[in-house]
Amino acid sequence: MKETNRLKEIVFQFVNRDDHVELKPLGKGHINDSYKVIAGGNPYVLQRVNHHIFKNVPQLQNNIYRVTSHIRGKLEEQGATDIDRKVLTLLPTHEGKLYHKDDEGNYWRMMHFITDSKSYDEINPELAYRAGIAFGEFQSMLADIPGEPLFETIPDFHNMEARLKTFRESVKADKAGRMKDKEVANLVKEIEDRAEEMCKAERLHREGKLPKRINHCDTKVNNILFDNEDRVLCVVDLDTVMPGYVLSDFGDFIRTGANTGAEDDKNLDNVGVDLAIFEAYTKGYLEKATTFLTEVEVENLAFGAKLLTYMQTVRFFTDYIDGDTYYKIAYPEHNLVRTRAQFKLLLSLEENFQEMQRIVKEAAGK
Repeated sequence: MKETNRLKEIVFQFVNRDDHVELKPLGKGHINDSYKVIAGGNPYVLQRVNHHIFKNVPQLQNNIYRVTSHIRGKLEEQGATDIDRKVLTLLPTHEGKLYHKDDEGNYWRMMHFITDSKSYDEINPELAYRAGIAFGEFQSMLADIPGEPLFETIPDFHNMEARLKTFRESVKADKAGRMKDKEVANLVKEIEDRAEEMCKAERLHREGKLPKRINHCDTKVNNILFDNEDRVLCVVDLDTVMPGYVLSDFGDFIRTGANTGAEDDKNLDNVGVDLAIFEAYTKGYLEKATTFLTEVEVENLAFGAKLLTYMQTVRFFTDYIDGDTYYKIAYPEHNLVRTRAQFKLLLSLEENFQEMQRIVKEAAGK
């Protein structure tokens, strides 16, 4: 009861006091705590923002406000109907802020709950095609956002050079004494053998050939809301929206959505790239994104799938070498199992790379 009353007091920072407020936990988010709220007869989402991961919540909230305001403007220009279900709507506090900081130093935000919507954790080609349209349109709408670049909510999040620097420091330090294992040493060699190729995006950017655009940086299918007819409503979970390379967003969807196995599959025979999902997503994405993409970006989309899979392999492996300090594990070798599974997916992407390039070229109409 005490916790409920505390949450109600936070709700009342955003909306008028109401004796009939209802609160219940929402979703299975690993990072933020979310609640569905009914206040004044209206549905809302209340979230505690994890300020240990997102260290500058005011800037994070400003990013989300800029992005959602820009998308809202685009939808209005298009004469779209039902706009409040097609873009997130943040609620300001009574003081006009986009967040409330409580006495314990926690940050909270509220937004309108999008009714009659659903999300999916499982994927099929039809959903992949629609997801491609959703993320392609999302990037397309934000390609001309005015003003300063967005704030980088997690610095170097998809920077491969930075990830490799951390990896090499971990290998050298060998805090958990795991480098003695022959399999671990072999995997380190596999990582290093690909390191130069995988830093291509950063090199192209420095050469002025690969622009940074506004990325979602967590392009999973469950970050899209669909209506009851499975039409796309909007892209959600905007905490990681920040500057990046479009090939990262494209690649991360393929890494998570087009894997025939699980991210931590113990049976590596299950793991590989599903080309039907790859093709469907690519078609949907390029249907919306060719209006703003450069030739270099299109040429490197398939590479993005390899890059993000390699990057996640490195991240899981780094954590294993460090002694499992970042990712939650269910058993002692969990991060090594994840590393093996991601590396197997990378091998499958390498084997199918020419076909993936062909699919991209065809979908781009070239």
